[in-house]
Amino acid sequence: MTGKKYAAAAKLLDRSQYYVLTEALTLIKKMVTDENTKHKFDETIELHFRLGIDPRHSDQQVRSTVLLPAGLGKKVRVLVFAEGDDARAAEASGADIVGDDQIINRIANEGWMDFDAALATPAMMKKLGRIARVLGPRGLMPNPKAGTVVEGSDIQRAVDELKAGRVEFRNDKTGNLHVPIGKGSFTIEQLEQNASAVLSAVVAQRPSAVKGIYLRRMVVCATMSPGVRVDLAGAGK
Repeated sequence: MTGKKYAAAAKLLDRSQYYVLTEALTLIKKMVTDENTKHKFDETIELHFRLGIDPRHSDQQVRSTVLLPAGLGKKVRVLVFAEGDDARAAEASGADIVGDDQIINRIANEGWMDFDAALATPAMMKKLGRIARVLGPRGLMPNPKAGTVVEGSDIQRAVDELKAGRVEFRNDKTGNLHVPIGKGSFTIEQLEQNASAVLSAVVAQRPSAVKGIYLRRMVVCATMSPGVRVDLAGAGK
């Protein structure tokens, strides 16, 4: 059973049709702004990918980051796990929280999670093992492949990028990807810039072990909207 606004939004699209990217984003924009379909909060717009990978194999994992040209439309609270000189560098970089053993204990014992993104220095990684099962499922565990394990002068760059709208993406256990591209209050041009950046980044991460079709389907949707299927040929991929 669906709500009235969802049902009204569903009537705006043809579920049998694949829309070119701009048309798909225009439809989603209408769903989040029309009086009959909009909700009382600024919905997040996301891209969802069905990939032609076998997620059981380590050589077919898709994981990377992308810097969204138009940002994410929200303040990103950055936590940096660091000590000593790196901790002072993190404070100078504008990190919202600089974490050491005390913060690690708070996460482990109290479930404290009042941050949106996390970085760590290499020296701190061994200490994060005890909270990896807490951070990992939420996409917050620092990882060298994602560029979230940094030190020295790289701390400033990493903090700046996260606050500017750098997002990490990785496939789930079913071979799907879910990546935010902005808010319902964004313009079509901003959403298209971010969507194009994400699409290019995902294409660039195609594992060499994958044979056949890599991008099987792409859908764009808002937090409370139905999904709109995107014509990947029309998107240039």
